[in-house]
Amino acid sequence: MDLSGKRILLIIAGGIAAYKSLDLIRRLRERGAQVRPVMTAAAQEFITPLAVGALSASHVYTDLFSREDEQDVGHIRLARDCDLVLVAPATADLMAKMAHGLANDLASAVLLATDRPVLVAPAMNPKMWEAPPTKRNVETLKRDGIHFIGPARGEMAESGEAGTGRMSEPLEIVAAVVALLQPQLKPLAGKKAIVTSGPTHEPIDPVRYIANRSSGKQGHAIAAALAKLGAKVTLVSGPVTIPDPAGVAVTHVETAAEMLSAVEAALPVDIAVMVAAVADWRVASSANQKIKKQPGEAPPPLQLAENPDILKTVGHHVRRPGLVIGFAAETQNVEANGRKKLEAKGADLIVANDVSPETGIMGGDRNRVKLILPEGIIEWPSLAKDEVAEGLAQWVADQFPSA
Repeated sequence: MDLSGKRILLIIAGGIAAYKSLDLIRRLRERGAQVRPVMTAAAQEFITPLAVGALSASHVYTDLFSREDEQDVGHIRLARDCDLVLVAPATADLMAKMAHGLANDLASAVLLATDRPVLVAPAMNPKMWEAPPTKRNVETLKRDGIHFIGPARGEMAESGEAGTGRMSEPLEIVAAVVALLQPQLKPLAGKKAIVTSGPTHEPIDPVRYIANRSSGKQGHAIAAALAKLGAKVTLVSGPVTIPDPAGVAVTHVETAAEMLSAVEAALPVDIAVMVAAVADWRVASSANQKIKKQPGEAPPPLQLAENPDILKTVGHHVRRPGLVIGFAAETQNVEANGRKKLEAKGADLIVANDVSPETGIMGGDRNRVKLILPEGIIEWPSLAKDEVAEGLAQWVADQFPSA
């Protein structure tokens, strides 16, 4: 693991795990890295700038309002004059500042001003790590492109405390730094992909619509995972309340007809992953004004028309992608219905799941899927939707061994 010539800006936040940063500095320098340290005020309660400076052979930066360091806008220079910003340990407080864009000390100002990769190694009490605000902040930071290593599970510094919250060991952090600064060839580099996600809304009138219960979480996660492996991804998203994934071109649509039009406009591509829960029917003629209830009268009948089958259209298209993947959300006979869909739609793979209300999959954060292929079925255990996305993206990459 060679880091010769790499410049690491190490931000040390306040926590008992700060003592590990001393060994971390030594390990980074052993591999040829230049380490420039920034210490928060709280960090200086645990270890001294003298020790950090001695091990790093560098000036230690501590004060946003230092006349000497800030005479040339020092925090901006620190933020840019490096190859990577490493935060170890990263406390709950500092991650909250990062997630909300606060910049009231040197460390948080540098993190807000940097345009370099950022790797954080969280360290805190397990209850703090599991607290809902921390979870929200971590998800925000991941969406913003911040990289994480750890935390690990084990004994805490506090007597009798154990759980997830220990800072990763220095050598593990060094390995993560190397992986970021010396990335391997991305297996889907040069490939184009299109992903559909979320529901469609089919208007009844200007107020009401027909839709499916889809949050878009799984489709958005798949788009992000394919992009992470190097694919150039276009995401066609129905109406959702979640943010667009980073590094992905997004087209927002409302109806199935709009979604089909956007998908066809994106062709040709190498990979199509049709995750969206498209409404099967639309109102044949939606009303221009809100349909009013009339006392004593039955509601007006709705004449429905079948929506275009986007997966089938793509699977039999003249510009058919090399790999077509569909999703089958079922409440019964999951395998049988998934196999029928595989054959009827012209897909190479159907990802089938049971979305009965008791599973909590629709709108939830976990999924349990079966990969239905012409040659058989692969069943995955219950996983976070991000994990399903990463697994599926890797499966896709394996289908392009020469990519």
